Amino acid sequence: MNQVLLITGGSRGIGAATAHLAAAQGYAVAVNYSHKAGAAEAVVRAIQAQGGKAIAVQADVANEAQVLAMFATVDAQLGRLTALVNSAGVVDVAARVDEMEVARWRRLLDINVIGTMLCAREAVRRMSTRHGGTGGAIVNLSSVAATLGSPGQYVDYAASKGAIDSFTVGLGREVAAEGIRVNAVRPGVIDTDIHASGGQPERAQQLAPTIPMRRPGTAEEVAQAIVWLLNDAASYCTGSILDVGGGR
Repeated sequence: MNQVLLITGGSRGIGAATAHLAAAQGYAVAVNYSHKAGAAEAVVRAIQAQGGKAIAVQADVANEAQVLAMFATVDAQLGRLTALVNSAGVVDVAARVDEMEVARWRRLLDINVIGTMLCAREAVRRMSTRHGGTGGAIVNLSSVAATLGSPGQYVDYAASKGAIDSFTVGLGREVAAEGIRVNAVRPGVIDTDIHASGGQPERAQQLAPTIPMRRPGTAEEVAQAIVWLLNDAASYCTGSILDVGGGR
């Protein structure tokens, strides 16, 4: 059966690494991006150069109309979806809660939580045997921050990832009998450019001494866990949350 995978936030970091690895394992990959078309197209070209099948598709995952259009594009160009990775997410600059504005919270929750739920809803509508599908797998990106709380830095981000943990468990149980497995990966400190977007480009290396393995992880290491959860090697896993944090 043709394996069709949509990766939100697939133009960079963990999403891009997952796109490359999944394509190498035979998935046709839709690489979602919000603004960086050039980065997404570069991922697609690299996959195609290796003989894989991939397309780039734009959508802000917090925008329902754009999400619906994205899924319609994937339907038309790649076929019925069998796998989804919810990798799109944002963090803001480090701050205490009493220094934060509501606009920051709305943006973060709209992308990290509502975006994940929107995309999962559309995936279920295509994968579920209840809707004529043949099953599939969803992997959500959480964060070790959900268990640590990120005090003094990103309590709002940590809270958004706590919501992802709960959503993963609940949805996993809800659709387990409909052929869909829903799991999450909870990365720790990973050396990607998300730290720069939060105003701390050196954060991963600075935190290395606090990690039991004494180093940050790589996007490729997280991608290995994601793709394992997508494929049949993880056939009895649903509602599971896999820590990839170097022991942190």
